[in-house]
Amino acid sequence: MKMDYFKLTNKVAVVTGAASGIGYATAELLAEVGLQVILLDIDEVKGEQAASTILENGYQAQFMKCDVTSAANCQAVSEEIKQTYGNVDVLFNNAGIIKRKTVVDLEEHEWDAVIDVSLKGVYLLSKYIIPIMAEGTGGSIINTGSGWGLKGGDKAASYCAAKAGVVNLTKAMAIDHGPQNIRVNCICPGDTDTPLLRSEAQQLNLEEGSFLKDSAVGRPLARLGTPQDIAKGVLFLASDLSSWVTGTELVVDGGGLA
Repeated sequence: MKMDYFKLTNKVAVVTGAASGIGYATAELLAEVGLQVILLDIDEVKGEQAASTILENGYQAQFMKCDVTSAANCQAVSEEIKQTYGNVDVLFNNAGIIKRKTVVDLEEHEWDAVIDVSLKGVYLLSKYIIPIMAEGTGGSIINTGSGWGLKGGDKAASYCAAKAGVVNLTKAMAIDHGPQNIRVNCICPGDTDTPLLRSEAQQLNLEEGSFLKDSAVGRPLARLGTPQDIAKGVLFLASDLSSWVTGTELVVDGGGLA
């Protein structure tokens, strides 16, 4: 007897930071396995283009502009999703930014920006989506952490702090909302070839090609991750393949932490 572990057709997924990189790759993959995907991003132009591409490929997608640092915006978007689709089955809290600076070099507004997008954004959207999930049959929440949420990294103080917060927030949410049949897990990518990683080269005043090459050095699999590599991990955590997995982190980094 063939078992359909994914069982995601006709379900609804919300993805933040979906205009590019890991967010877009995940939105695309979730759409390909049958979900209606709502792409959220602050970049309206790229977000609309991303949703249009998925639609043109024959899958279900809609873009909604959302600033995950705004409680009012997150609440309004969540209410619109509920009114339009009735429920949410998967939430991928992926939006994040990075500033490659030490605590000495960071300006206060830069610290605030990284914490607000990468950590507060997880809290805010979850605050308004979880009640929608709870009114239904539950769901799966996946938060984007980082290898640097599990260990330290150089010249990335605010990012390390935010991602470590995401890892432990994930555990707290899993404890609180497990009784509502809501699983909450964290995916922790290693260096992945995204616009975010490439921006780090600029911030550190390094040549991009050399920076990307150096980022792959020392990993047992000897390459950078692709957004699709991370998307596959998210799909696992979103699906029934992980039906008894909650409150944990999945490291997808080519063996870097090993």
